[in-house]
Amino acid sequence: MSNTKQSTFMKLYKTDVSKYTEKKGQFNYLSWANAWALLKKACPDARYGVTKSEDGSPFFKTECGYFVDVWVEADGVSLSQIHPVLDNRNQPIEQPNAFQINTSIQRALAKTIALHGLGLYIFAGEDLPEPNALTPKEADDLYLLAKPLGVKFVNDLKYKVSNMEMNAHNYEACVEKIQNMIKEKGK
Repeated sequence: MSNTKQSTFMKLYKTDVSKYTEKKGQFNYLSWANAWALLKKACPDARYGVTKSEDGSPFFKTECGYFVDVWVEADGVSLSQIHPVLDNRNQPIEQPNAFQINTSIQRALAKTIALHGLGLYIFAGEDLPEPNALTPKEADDLYLLAKPLGVKFVNDLKYKVSNMEMNAHNYEACVEKIQNMIKEKGK
């Protein structure tokens, strides 16, 4: 049952990256190298690239300044991030050099990886997500799946979810167990 499997986004979103974050000025950030390593660990087939301008440059010059465009594909989903070329105070650079453009590409890469879920909470300014908690959709899918087993079973399941006895670590095993119980009940 594919609608009960935890999405790649939620698996990445629930990943605690706090030991890899660094503080730069007033901002927390996840380095591109750590973000890429963690993404490849979770999604070995992930890949990325830099969109080039018509002249083959890895940046775009506009009336507003210079920009880079990075895309990341993970588990068949491709997302991109357009990022301005900024200085260390997050101000646009009028005439960036190669190092500054490369730095912006790396920041865009980290942000694009975050769009897939990994470290996204950093950019939202949120506390760490509860890495083991089920999403509301996962919990609802579980309750719907268990409905044929009766109201008492579903209520017991809700109690286990709310107390974290049933969580992301044992979610897929629980789905399989419920499916087997339904099959046995049908015999």
